[in-house]
Amino acid sequence: MLFPTGPLRKVSEDTGYRGSVACAAAGISYRQLDYWARTGLVEPSIRDATGSGSSRLYSFRDVLVLKVVKRLLDTGVSLANIRASVAHLRENGVEDLARITLISDGASVYACVDDREVVDLVRGGQGVFGIAIGTVLREVEGTLALMPGEDPDTGRPVSGVTDELAVRRAQRTG
Repeated sequence: MLFPTGPLRKVSEDTGYRGSVACAAAGISYRQLDYWARTGLVEPSIRDATGSGSSRLYSFRDVLVLKVVKRLLDTGVSLANIRASVAHLRENGVEDLARITLISDGASVYACVDDREVVDLVRGGQGVFGIAIGTVLREVEGTLALMPGEDPDTGRPVSGVTDELAVRRAQRTG
């Protein structure tokens, strides 16, 4: 079946995703991920790298914000406006993010929660684009459901799909 009829597996907010998984789910390079973490644009909320050999762990919400940042960059929004947008997104929980649509006229980014705001902006004659956070949320949730996650405290795999490295790591620590 190409499109399963059942709901997507709910992604736990307690599950951590390593940088490579976060990159794959958000569609970004590891270099972008590293730069964004070092400059504070999108920092991992579960665990930051603490030195050589350590790895960051990103939450579902972090991966969602990474994907939104990628979409904003792809549409030509400036990094300064993206930083302002991310600051706004950080103030809302995942449930609130699902109702938000980001709109930009190229100079600014607006957060809209109802259709009337979108219509008013379009009538003003400005070319705009929209990113429905709920759609991006479902995309990220579906992608992460197929990728390995881990418990940040034990390092054990928590999702249904695990890679060989995660299994070995869990065996070594357990």
